[in-house]
Amino acid sequence: MTALPTDQTITDLLTGGLKACGVDTSVLTAGSSAAASLPARSPITGQSLGTLAADTKESASEKIGAAAEAFAAWRDVPAPVRGQLVQRWGQLLGEHKEDLAKIITVEAGKTPSEAAGEVQEMIDICEFALGQSRQLWGKTMPSERPGHRLMETWHPLGVVGVISAFNFPVAVYSWNTALALVAGDAVVWKPSENAVLAALGAQSLLACAAAEVGAPEGLVPVLVGGRDIGDAMVRDERVALVSATGSVRMGREVGPVVAERFGRVLLELGGNNGAIVAPSADIDLALRGVVFAAAGTAGQRCTPLRRLIVHESIADDFVGKLVAAYKTLSIGSPTEDGVLVGPLINEGSYEAMQAALKQAESEGGTVLTGGARVLDDERPDAHYVEPAVVRMPTQTSVMESETFAPILYVVTYSDLDEALEIHNGVPQGLSSAIFTSELAESEKFLSRSDCGIANVNIGTSGAEIGGAFGGEKETGGGRESGTDSWKAYMRQATNTVNYSGELPLAQGVEFL
Repeated sequence: MTALPTDQTITDLLTGGLKACGVDTSVLTAGSSAAASLPARSPITGQSLGTLAADTKESASEKIGAAAEAFAAWRDVPAPVRGQLVQRWGQLLGEHKEDLAKIITVEAGKTPSEAAGEVQEMIDICEFALGQSRQLWGKTMPSERPGHRLMETWHPLGVVGVISAFNFPVAVYSWNTALALVAGDAVVWKPSENAVLAALGAQSLLACAAAEVGAPEGLVPVLVGGRDIGDAMVRDERVALVSATGSVRMGREVGPVVAERFGRVLLELGGNNGAIVAPSADIDLALRGVVFAAAGTAGQRCTPLRRLIVHESIADDFVGKLVAAYKTLSIGSPTEDGVLVGPLINEGSYEAMQAALKQAESEGGTVLTGGARVLDDERPDAHYVEPAVVRMPTQTSVMESETFAPILYVVTYSDLDEALEIHNGVPQGLSSAIFTSELAESEKFLSRSDCGIANVNIGTSGAEIGGAFGGEKETGGGRESGTDSWKAYMRQATNTVNYSGELPLAQGVEFL
């Protein structure tokens, strides 16, 4: 464990990152005289970073209105030209990768490597979207009527509202925004109230890119505020699509509200991800994959490994090695070299972790390692914990809900059908994995896992831009990022062109 940095060290890191990204650092004091305000905080030390001026419902409505006006102009810009905006944004992100990563580290508590990786995801999606700007393709289908052409075309949708979570404070926004912009949409972003500064840094670079390429003003505003501001955006009929990342609770609230006004939703909700370790697995490879997936980012991802399903013939040996590996994990400030596990975002996350561990014990579980709070003497307002491994007799109720903290529950199985039943026996369906050297086992797993992401011989955590990201069941069913996810941000039209000079009707219908 490492000593925690001083308040001044954190302030210097943040100030340097904000200035380099073009954000006026006076935003951290503007809240005192604003109509509404929002506190900013670093989980690394628990210190206050200042107060931000926040939007009111009135100012949020004005920004959405400006975005709607910008959309009316942006949709008429040719898609390859729209691609120049995301291309320039990607270039600016590359130039300021380290600067934006500093803000992410300070505000979200990520290690520099993970923070830089998040910015790289943004750069990668900009490259992907640039190529997509020349491939917003439709199909031509054979018509049953002579002298007719039947086809589908795709058109800009409107204003896209994005609600993002603290754990990936900027990457998920970019997945939506890069594709929405080349699709011809405007984007209104309501970032997590726990990560507004990173959002301002990312949006500042996008605003610079927009100005350079001559994009309409008001195309990509940020809404600063809490749930009331997010709720105002969700209810606004000018927002054609709401893409929301967060808890299942949040999704249950957002989905019906948008559906009631016949808007669209793209939901990325809870994960409760499982991995199977088969007897044929490469144990060393599986061990590395499990430890990163379960303990990385202090368990604060959508895709961490939370349920480990190990064959009974290897369970004792594998779990013993897992516990030994956990005891070597370095915990502390992500500003220090070699640290692998940083802080939980706040006290609420710590309390939720402790409650889950107590419930696991009441349901017959045994905590094999971890769970204790550390570094609390140095910084009582920061919450660092030892990642926990809990041996469970079977999959109980505590394992059926997501706790956003580094808890890994371990159960055993006797045959693959049983393992798959355990694996699929939770309400969530985001990411999954199997470690095996048997082709038949891997193929059966890929066909039977009920998740949106299914991996073989890699962990549940981490995703490449080229593949669509999202899950099933209570995870929401949305897909972002790669493959044909661009279609979520456009509307489809079916077109028939009659060049025959006659007017035959389909299905042989006669009229007059």
